[in-house]
Amino acid sequence: MNFKNFTISIIVLLITSITLAQNSTRKYFRHLRYNHVSPYIKLTGTYPLDVNTAKETSHYIFTYNDRNDLVEITNNHYFTERSHPLTSIGAYKTVITHTKDIETRIFFNKNGKRITNDRKVYKEVFTKGRNLNYTKLEFFDIVDKPMESNWEISKYVWFKHKKMIVEKRFNLKNEPKNLSTYFEFGITGMTFRKDGTPIANYNLSKDYKIINNTAGVASYQDTYDTYGNHIKYTYHDKDNKLVLNQIGLAIGTKEYDAIGNYIKQAHYDQDMKFIRGRNISNNQNVALSKKASQKDSVEIKRISLGYLIALQDLKPKLMKEVMNDSLNKVSVGYSRTLKKEVTNAISKKRMIENAENWNKSNTKFPPNPKNEIKILDIYHRIATVKLYSDNWVEYLHLIKLDGKWSIINLLWQHKNVNRYPF
Repeated sequence: MNFKNFTISIIVLLITSITLAQNSTRKYFRHLRYNHVSPYIKLTGTYPLDVNTAKETSHYIFTYNDRNDLVEITNNHYFTERSHPLTSIGAYKTVITHTKDIETRIFFNKNGKRITNDRKVYKEVFTKGRNLNYTKLEFFDIVDKPMESNWEISKYVWFKHKKMIVEKRFNLKNEPKNLSTYFEFGITGMTFRKDGTPIANYNLSKDYKIINNTAGVASYQDTYDTYGNHIKYTYHDKDNKLVLNQIGLAIGTKEYDAIGNYIKQAHYDQDMKFIRGRNISNNQNVALSKKASQKDSVEIKRISLGYLIALQDLKPKLMKEVMNDSLNKVSVGYSRTLKKEVTNAISKKRMIENAENWNKSNTKFPPNPKNEIKILDIYHRIATVKLYSDNWVEYLHLIKLDGKWSIINLLWQHKNVNRYPF
């Protein structure tokens, strides 16, 4: 960003902040309503919060002016949330300005710098028609030149046709574009409930007839619960019969916990036969690891001491076993060129080579070496260990992958600290 654009960004933020402080209303929400249909659908918060509860949890702040226009969204949502260019924002602050027939959105990070949103554009300009419904959306870069989104779309156009809102999309060359880069719907028609949630999104011909795409899908239809959660989506052909979509499902269901966190997903075929499902990870409710087993403790000690034994007894196979492929072994050294202390990294390959020959003269260790270990902490699949030997003190990080522990990080220095300058 050049100085001029930076200055403009700061001025916009300052003016907006002053205006909002003077006369505004704030509302707090846990989540945004999920939308995979169109930017025509307005941003909506779900699961309202009071200001005190919001201070203690993830949330969004919607700020409205005295005309009840949404003029700012502050994104304090830090728990797991599915990112989608039509739902999530991807910016800390969204500033929205309104004129009679134009709504403009620009996006900022926490330092007031203009950034792109999750559609990867710097500015969105909506044109409004009758009843303040959108008729057009255009995307612009940071110097206000037209640009394309991450779906290669530069412009949306909407108009009413019978009971549907028709949507067309174009790139910078004014060529028609599909709904997204991964879903083949060209011209689409949308129907809505009174609360603004979408009922169905139809694939249309040039004369606005419902048609199948090349995968045999003509529409996808959505169900929301009373809290605004997106709980079901289905795929249909032009005769409204359930069909498999391009990834092999006809029905998808989603489950939520008591405060609106998406926790479970399931896919079914046309006959409601289960295909696959999974739990959705959620860091709102953290389950702590159980206490490490005796078996894990014994194995962590064996792997950790195995590193020293491999060096002492010339056992390259043991070194290969105990070291992770992504090993990062670091030691403290001194650079005569730079005239300062530096760190030196050693790879797994080098450690295996060291185990083959470094102690071949049997002079690197005492005849009966002292290898001591203290497990500092074990948490599920990761552990921290302190090793003491005759010459070194070392800290090890271990990781458990596919049921096997290995050393992934190793930091060491000489036990004799007189080797180092003070």
